[in-house]
Amino acid sequence: MTTTIAIIVPFVWLGWLVVTEWVPMFPLNDLRPGNVGQRVLAAGINYPFPLLIAAGVALHRTWSLLAATALCLVIVGGHLWNWWIPYFGTATAAQRETYQREYSRTLKILPIEGHDVVVDVQHLVVGALSLLMLATTLIATLTG
Repeated sequence: MTTTIAIIVPFVWLGWLVVTEWVPMFPLNDLRPGNVGQRVLAAGINYPFPLLIAAGVALHRTWSLLAATALCLVIVGGHLWNWWIPYFGTATAAQRETYQREYSRTLKILPIEGHDVVVDVQHLVVGALSLLMLATTLIATLTG
């Protein structure tokens, strides 16, 4: 059962990304024709990760489970780097510019005052799903 859940969660994560990156749902997301190229690039980078994680868990070999766990750690680390470190710390000029261009108008529930970059609802869900993916992959790895 834990292996099945660990295989399903990456597909849920991927589904959330696909929907929020391609289906206009303002203010949840702010899709404009001008950012299609960036979304295609992000899809090319991000979409293979959950497929590889699910495949690694499904293969259920020690090396594949460890690789899947490592990929989950990369995803969580990337999320922390791109959203939480800028929110609680100092955002780089590139992070501030991307935020202003792509996410400044999206729905937020976290305090905005005093922050150059604020994690929006879309990316709060990505973060929660990333942690869930890491947790279920770790459980599959440790119980496998």
